[in-house]
Amino acid sequence: MAEDPTTGEVVRRLDDIRQDLKEDIHGVVSLLGGKADAEIVRLGQEAQDERHTTLSGRVAKLEEKDQQKDTQRQNDRRLILFSLVVPVLLLAIQLYSAKQGA
Repeated sequence: MAEDPTTGEVVRRLDDIRQDLKEDIHGVVSLLGGKADAEIVRLGQEAQDERHTTLSGRVAKLEEKDQQKDTQRQNDRRLILFSLVVPVLLLAIQLYSAKQGA
């Protein structure tokens, strides 16, 4: 019976085992938490890259539309200029020829 542990020693050994198990569980949880955090960061980065790509495409489309509007404005200005200048020029030519013929 001398080799049998006392009740206090059994309790201490169980406490040590419990403490070791607790530390092991915390280690596993922290490893899993790190993996999950890395996965969340990766997914967040992918989502951010996708948003960036989408926004870049939208900005490019808006710039293209703006360029088309500028071209249309230039064409409209030319049309207005010619629609005003040509009749005045024809009127001046008619007045000149009427004066020359009279």
